[in-house]
Amino acid sequence: MTTLFLEFPVGPYTASLWVILVWLGVLVLTIILHKLIQKYLKRHLKKKKLKIKGTRITLLRLLNQILVISSFIVAFQAFRIEEDEISLSKFLSHDIIPPVTEGGFSLSFIDVITILIIFAISRFAINLFRIFIEQRFKDNEDFDEGARFVYVQLAKYIVYTFAIIISLQFLFENLSVIIASSAAFFVSLGLGLQNIFRDMVSGIVLLFEGTIKVGDIIRVIEPSSGEEMIARVLKINVRTTKIENRDGNTLIIPNSTLTQEHIENWSISSELARFKIKVGVAYGSDTELVKELMKQAALSHPEVKKTEPVIVRMLDFGESALIMELLFWADQSWEVELHKSDIRFEIDRLFRQHGITIPFPQRTLHVPHEIKTKQKQD
Repeated sequence: MTTLFLEFPVGPYTASLWVILVWLGVLVLTIILHKLIQKYLKRHLKKKKLKIKGTRITLLRLLNQILVISSFIVAFQAFRIEEDEISLSKFLSHDIIPPVTEGGFSLSFIDVITILIIFAISRFAINLFRIFIEQRFKDNEDFDEGARFVYVQLAKYIVYTFAIIISLQFLFENLSVIIASSAAFFVSLGLGLQNIFRDMVSGIVLLFEGTIKVGDIIRVIEPSSGEEMIARVLKINVRTTKIENRDGNTLIIPNSTLTQEHIENWSISSELARFKIKVGVAYGSDTELVKELMKQAALSHPEVKKTEPVIVRMLDFGESALIMELLFWADQSWEVELHKSDIRFEIDRLFRQHGITIPFPQRTLHVPHEIKTKQKQD
């Protein structure tokens, strides 16, 4: 057959311009089919009212993998333009990188195709597992997004680990020698990544135990300042957790912080909690009146539970004030600090209305008589 001037070898066969044009046609057709599949699948799932998150993407990936395999088979048949007889086994057995030493590293087309097939099968298996998890637990209210994520991630780690080991078997005839020679490297790598592994294990513990879930409100130590803060859990990954504080800032903290530090989870504890407000009043104030005014301020707030006792107690005799403490019960809500602020405003208003003074620290400076006399002389 007469060919155009552009030719180059591809393994044991020759690819001319016609072959390249066929490949381009197959590529364009694959892209068009991909768009059609995506459009049809979106319309079909919408019609069926399937609302499982990620199902459409998973099915699209499965169809795309089948499409890619079919496109490769069609593209390979394009070699018949230049060759009367083609053999897939001959093409696959051609060495791209021949072995330098006996039993050493070598790479052939069949190795490349086999590795691609191994990882394609791995992705196929993971996608099937993702669909199974979503279908299995779609009606389970206790099964949140974080738990679904960790199941899929664990499946990925396990499947891809076996995929890598099997792939190395095709590249190295004696894999035990490679593993033995790399033992020291893996040990040093493990020591260097021990904090990452610790966070990953902590993430798995969090997601399986369910002590902290997505949407929970927790009291945690802020990593930068070391102060306590109230935050909402946005997402739990395998290594890190994303939280949002009251200022609207998103923080990413390692999972080991949530498993090793003292964490107070407001969402799994009782809905009611007792809160405290401290205030100092001047010595000589009517303490009974102070007690009644503080109770009145608390009970006037709509979020304070009237069925629970409101207590005012004197904590201590301070340097410049009597330290009083107000105890009241309210829901552990995201706006509890705003409720406490409202009560403080009301306490201040009632104290000023009834002449109760909130003192500030004062210091009395005693100057010796000799220094006073000297200053007068000067």
